[in-house]
Amino acid sequence: MVYLSQSVHLQFAGLVLGFVGWLITASISGVNDWRIWYVDNQTVVTGGLAWVGVWRVCFNSHILDSAEICKSISLTDSFTPPEIAAAQVLCMVAIGVGVVANLLAGHAVRNGIFEVDSGHVRLTFVIAGSLYWLTAACSLVPVFWNMNSVLANLTIDFPPDFYLPSAPVKQEVGAGIGIGIGSGCLLIVSGLLLMCYRYPVTKMPNMGETGHFDKNPRDEGFLGVIKESVDEGMINPAYESETP
Repeated sequence: MVYLSQSVHLQFAGLVLGFVGWLITASISGVNDWRIWYVDNQTVVTGGLAWVGVWRVCFNSHILDSAEICKSISLTDSFTPPEIAAAQVLCMVAIGVGVVANLLAGHAVRNGIFEVDSGHVRLTFVIAGSLYWLTAACSLVPVFWNMNSVLANLTIDFPPDFYLPSAPVKQEVGAGIGIGIGSGCLLIVSGLLLMCYRYPVTKMPNMGETGHFDKNPRDEGFLGVIKESVDEGMINPAYESETP
């Protein structure tokens, strides 16, 4: 017999992968180096290197107030490109959807481990897996969009107080995009593991599996001693009385 707790091993692994992927997804929006800019003017930007993230752009400077200067990028700023604005919105949506996915997946795995069959275990796994896929989509769309902007060397019209030109000499894909792709892959695998759940099919044990002997109604008797007749009952010759 297959128990319910024995059928959720892959789903437990999916829950762990989904939780890790969600944690990474929640952290990538705070990573500064989604896009690495190289600029010509190194008077203010020391080393000619700047890091463009989702919420701010940072660079090192030896002539300003601090060694590292960071300027915030807001959704309402006129210079904010659409790929960064979409990343700000979709990353927040991914965090919220991932929370719901973790709760549903954890609830379904808990019911499976403790043999609490509410009749909706598979449905819960399917919904949780779908939400993990939605979380991955909300994360991967801005990641690939920004990667395309880097490869196309698109410009950003920064205001003067950012000390950055609108067009860099060149751009490179930063660590934030690579981490985002990795977290999206974890979420996709997690959703697949959850949605592959199948309710265990139980079967009645055979006579030999229960430790009982399998009787055949066509047998003449049991070890040559007992004869069974459906109409006449049971007759044991050992107990027949002898006539004088």
